[in-house]
Amino acid sequence: MRLIKIFSLSICTLTVLFAKCQYPKIEILQSGNKISLRGLSVVNDQTIWASGNKGTVARSIDGGKNFEWIKVAGYETRDFRDIEAFDPLTAIIMGVDAPAIILKTRDGGKTWKKVLEDSTKGMFLDAMDFSDAKNAVVIGDPIDQKIYLATTKDLGNNWTKLNAIAVPEDLIAKEGEAFFASSGTNIKMLNGSLAFVTGGKSSRLFYAKSWNNLSLQQGMQSTGANSIAIHKNKYGVIVGGDFTKDTVSFNNCVLFEIQHQNIKFSKPITNPHGYRSCVIYINKNELIACGTSGIDISKDGGKNWELVSKESFHVVQKAPKSSAVFLAGSNGRIAKLMF
Repeated sequence: MRLIKIFSLSICTLTVLFAKCQYPKIEILQSGNKISLRGLSVVNDQTIWASGNKGTVARSIDGGKNFEWIKVAGYETRDFRDIEAFDPLTAIIMGVDAPAIILKTRDGGKTWKKVLEDSTKGMFLDAMDFSDAKNAVVIGDPIDQKIYLATTKDLGNNWTKLNAIAVPEDLIAKEGEAFFASSGTNIKMLNGSLAFVTGGKSSRLFYAKSWNNLSLQQGMQSTGANSIAIHKNKYGVIVGGDFTKDTVSFNNCVLFEIQHQNIKFSKPITNPHGYRSCVIYINKNELIACGTSGIDISKDGGKNWELVSKESFHVVQKAPKSSAVFLAGSNGRIAKLMF
């Protein structure tokens, strides 16, 4: 009996230790400068690009051991809230307003070409998404309640404004409804359709030419959805909350399943532990969400979330064909998650 008790205790101890080992370790790669990074693109284990305010882009081609910090000539005061990179030399950055611009580099950030500019009063770009190496969409805040959308079919060399001639009724925003340029992840292209989420006084999901109300915090300019992630065009998660009350975990996450053209919504059992500005899938069951009040992980498809760190980050991204996961945030902070 004594041996059985000792053996059982040992198994329990090992189980606890193993469970603790499953939490990711956060390795800070860069920090200390006064740059707020909200754009992040992880091409593979070695190539990472980030973008932020003060006309700044960061690039690493050795897995984050070293970063080159680039000031985009002529745009030193601009805020680049999103970035999409394709290799060590090619990347596209999005400047949000005054005027809204998209720039592209083919030489690792040495020179940049302006591929889109819109000086319309009230312009504010929020996010880009590439469905493949050529096709992408950029979304911007509504102007006169008309949502701004532009697309490219040639890897960002040329952009076409979708609502240049007419705006269909299904792209009309409500009063006080807009988007958050918090992590460049509020829109997704999938199967020829668009999925995007709004925030502010109303918070909704647009998918397959129809709107769905979200059971998230809303009603104020600081509330609503910030980020959407979709796994294999079927399972999805939306995060947000109130960025002015970033430790409140009430109504900050919604799960959904795409069933043909219909959406089936559900709520987590345990919410992320505060406002979250970005969420990604690692696989069908494992997800990571981050925000100014911490990092959460889920191991059951988003039903339950565990707080693994109170470190502040704006955005998290994973390399498409590897397990490399990186985060970026304020004060030039870039980190790697080690599992």
